[in-house]
Amino acid sequence: MKERAPRNRTLSCTDSEVESLSAGLLHLTSPASAATLADRIINQDLEQATPFLPQSFVDLLIIDPPYNLTKNYNGNVFRSREAEDYSRWFSGMLMGILPILRPNGSVYVCSDWKTSSLVFPVLARHLQVRNRITWEREKGRGSKRNWKNNTEDIWFSTVGDDYCFNVGDVKLKRRVLAPYRCEDGRSKDWHESQDGKYRLTHPSNFWSDITIPFWSMPENTDHPTQKPEKLIAKLIIASSNPGDFVFDPFLGSGTTAVVAHKLNRKFCGVEVDRVYCCWAAKRLIQAAADKSIQGYADGVFWERNTLADHRKPKINKMPMRKQKELFK
Repeated sequence: MKERAPRNRTLSCTDSEVESLSAGLLHLTSPASAATLADRIINQDLEQATPFLPQSFVDLLIIDPPYNLTKNYNGNVFRSREAEDYSRWFSGMLMGILPILRPNGSVYVCSDWKTSSLVFPVLARHLQVRNRITWEREKGRGSKRNWKNNTEDIWFSTVGDDYCFNVGDVKLKRRVLAPYRCEDGRSKDWHESQDGKYRLTHPSNFWSDITIPFWSMPENTDHPTQKPEKLIAKLIIASSNPGDFVFDPFLGSGTTAVVAHKLNRKFCGVEVDRVYCCWAAKRLIQAAADKSIQGYADGVFWERNTLADHRKPKINKMPMRKQKELFK
């Protein structure tokens, strides 16, 4: 393992952990049942695993495929291709995996700005595209001759018109800076507590409240395209219910599996790299003891940097003796 700085909490596995955790991974060689796949990680190339998956057992499909970029995934290099070639690859992958969805299932597909234009036409041919979510990805280097790219897209699609969408469970709790009161003095669309003034806002298709995993966060791994747990939690809570089955065909370091487990959904994911699978397995063990999701608490998604403030001790309301104790 890499030698880390003292405050670096990036998760990794020793060689012995990889050996031990590998024993619990699946490799499909014959048709599997939904019960066999529940809460398991498949360590296999997706194209090889797909023929052995049962039909119509998945409620929510979350796809975070390699974008049309050259990227090294722990020795497995995905190379950028001509637009037509990438569209053909994505279409073949999607057609292979769609039969696992239930008739009322939903699909989310992640993409960057270039890949997004290639993904949409394929989705529109086979599914009902409902929306494009754009989320602010505050990470990466600037450019001297272009605008810094700090957003990504997620396409929301469904199999049909009957689908799950728990809109009330994914509202965002924001701090109210200019509260408005009715003529009789009642607050309008906001509530006040000892922690401040807040408003629950309707979920939109632009997300500016996401924090990318970094070295001091326990969810962080060395996976080059890891998605934040809060982002995946929004998708899972909006488009599935407890006990539903969530499937991720490009599991990576396991964020979808971990969040599904924390939110009491069944899960299964496919990942070709054994080390990534073991990171996911280790994260699942840790999730059994700690089901917290950064930015999501008390059944509410909080605006970035708001939840931390909400939970700070109110120093100015404490006796001076207590204040001094906190800062010893």
